Amino acid sequence: MEIKVLGPGCPKCGMVEKRVKDALADLNVAADVEKITDIKKMMSFGIIATPGLVINGKVRSTGRIPRIEEIKTWIQEAAA
Repeated sequence: MEIKVLGPGCPKCGMVEKRVKDALADLNVAADVEKITDIKKMMSFGIIATPGLVINGKVRSTGRIPRIEEIKTWIQEAAA
């Protein structure tokens, strides 16, 4: 599983990354978590508001900090 956190490195982006890692630990799922701060790479996903969350190439969230329960659901869907 490949997870990307998109953002310039702001506290909100850090919170999304932490929630992703917590969700992975809770679910005991292995994934590559990558933080993308390059504007051009972020734009390649079609997002205009950060933080963004991409799981297995699918944009799941933009412009907000998703709840950990949401992240867990997305991870489980991607793992199925």
